[in-house]
Amino acid sequence: MVKSLTFCLLVFFLTLKSLCAQQIKVDVDSLMQAAINNSVINNPQKALEHYSYTTYEKTIITDSLERQTNSHSFFTEKVAINNYDAADGFKEEVLGFNMAGFEEPRYEVLGITLQSRSFYDEDFLIFNYRYAGPLSKRGLKNYEYQFVSDTVILGRPGYAVSFKPQRPETIPGLVGILYLDKASLALQKMHIALKDELVARIEQEYQYIESKDIYLPKSSKLYIEKGESSKRLSLFRGKVSIGTIENNPVKEAIQGRYMLSTSYNANYNLSEVEDLEHSNLAIEVMEDAEDKPESFWNRYRTQALSQRDLNSFDYLDNVVKTENIERRLAMINNFGIGYYTVDFFDFDLTYPLKFNNYEGLRLGLGGVTNAAFSKNYRVEGYAAYGFKDKVLKYGFGGGVLLNESHGAWLSLSYSDDLQETGSFNYLTDRRVYSLFEPRLVNITQFFDYKTFRLNQEYQITPKILSEFQFAKTNVLQTQDYTFALGDNTYSEYDITEATFGVRWSPSSKFMRSEKGTVEIYDGYPKITAQISKGMSGLLDGDFDFTRIGAKFFYQVERLNKSTTEFLIEGKMAFGEVPLTHLFHAYPNAPTKETVMQRFSVAGVNSFETMYFGEFFSDRLATLQVKHHLRPFNFGPKFQPEMVFITRYAIGDISNIDRHQDVTFGKLNKGFTETGFEINKILFGFGTSLTYRYGAYSLPNFSDNIAFKFTFNLQL
Repeated sequence: MVKSLTFCLLVFFLTLKSLCAQQIKVDVDSLMQAAINNSVINNPQKALEHYSYTTYEKTIITDSLERQTNSHSFFTEKVAINNYDAADGFKEEVLGFNMAGFEEPRYEVLGITLQSRSFYDEDFLIFNYRYAGPLSKRGLKNYEYQFVSDTVILGRPGYAVSFKPQRPETIPGLVGILYLDKASLALQKMHIALKDELVARIEQEYQYIESKDIYLPKSSKLYIEKGESSKRLSLFRGKVSIGTIENNPVKEAIQGRYMLSTSYNANYNLSEVEDLEHSNLAIEVMEDAEDKPESFWNRYRTQALSQRDLNSFDYLDNVVKTENIERRLAMINNFGIGYYTVDFFDFDLTYPLKFNNYEGLRLGLGGVTNAAFSKNYRVEGYAAYGFKDKVLKYGFGGGVLLNESHGAWLSLSYSDDLQETGSFNYLTDRRVYSLFEPRLVNITQFFDYKTFRLNQEYQITPKILSEFQFAKTNVLQTQDYTFALGDNTYSEYDITEATFGVRWSPSSKFMRSEKGTVEIYDGYPKITAQISKGMSGLLDGDFDFTRIGAKFFYQVERLNKSTTEFLIEGKMAFGEVPLTHLFHAYPNAPTKETVMQRFSVAGVNSFETMYFGEFFSDRLATLQVKHHLRPFNFGPKFQPEMVFITRYAIGDISNIDRHQDVTFGKLNKGFTETGFEINKILFGFGTSLTYRYGAYSLPNFSDNIAFKFTFNLQL
């Protein structure tokens, strides 16, 4: 009887404990849901129309967090005014910028997001690694919360709640404790202790503004150590050891194991402020920010620099000069956009080596002068030789800077070269750098041109880039083609054309300094549009026509590292338009009999099963969708990526009988292909398989298949 009673009591208490645990979980989830719902009134970016504060920030990279070494491996500090406006978001005005060791300030450091401003954000960034925001709308889907204790912070009672990611292998999340005001459930304080690809700790404290019943960030301490990731964490691009966090730095390297960044906010202003100048900039480095006297820094520093901090200036000054760091950084930055710098000249890396079916091997050399030659003038030129057609191609020109803040260059140039028949090039997308141009290998249809161009580049706003071009072109055919217009026929003709193009990046973020305006966050969508007018009679132009094109590119990046891309493009031409100036859908299938004979390199946005010269249109619309799965993790150096692709094109052409000595079809029934790629299998190489189906499916099954290799190289 006693044993039975004891057993019953044990079952009762275990059941009660289970029910209590479930009730606590329900209470915590309800508490967090309420806190997330209250972000409308607690998140300053939603609750306030305007606010601003000043920030002093110091960042070091060091070999030891103890006082054993005499100096740091990297030291920088800045003072900025952070202005928030509901319409334009945040703008940071950098009043002072101090970097040890460098004669020329390295403004690119300012564009790195060491950590996001708010834990209310959907994604929280730490050194450009993305994590789910613990107080975002997706918080309960991504985190497990647990009640820790009651608290009192700033004299106000609150709750401490711990959190950790539900699926850390799939959705990267933070680990830590957040402190919530009991009355409003606003964030009072936050501690993060993360051990993942990064080893990081964050401590954020907030200031309570009683007049607005809201908390604003007061201070933040960020500590980062390399974790399991094999990636270098560098404040600069490329393999330059300074400003780099490594797991096992060697003695000779100028690099550290730890980063520590501290920031302190003050001078809160919640009243309505005047309209900001250049509010569409995310960061603006103010004039003379790098030349502030010591009295300026003493005004904002929360404590005096330590002797170790001070020693860093002489130490790093010697290191930067001895290792020629500034020149190496300049070379790496230019290499990233396709140039190799030698003194006052930047060699263009798109020229040296190319291959296509018409020219065969094409060797070339070219480039443009840089600021070491002149900040207000530039001279450019190139020469290339095709070993199959045995013809020299060349171009030369120059430009003058009219307005530095708007990047307004006026240029005049001449070129004698080849262009693909049916291609439509957007002026504002003209420079797309790639060490290897995949589709170029397969192209067979070109026309020869000799062109004088007058170009005016102008950045209307940081987010809107424009360019105007006036060109006189003499066109020669490389293959049989005649354009019939009334009683006249043309195989050689002159085109006088005026073109205006614009590119809008509404979600990108930009920084302006004395070095110019640069993009610091690549946002989507990107919208490009262009219109050109051919004029007969003007400078001996033979044809009147109009060409219009526009494209929309959008990319969705998810926390699980999958990505979906959408590319929509439409083009139209009307008037007297020869074949050279019509449109194709960027075909990439060589005209050969078997699948293996057509084995070649896949393009980036080309139709892999559409044959060269198969279709031309004067009205064309295309849709491409790519879905990148999360990379397969087979080790730090083997992470292949599968991509599913679907492409669709529809078009039509009027007056097809004008185009003689050439045969092609209309695209008015709609062309469809679907396939997949497995990329980055070995040394950037992968493979792809695409299938053509629908209205333009071919009778032989094998003719509908494109089997190719892919090449993706990230520098």
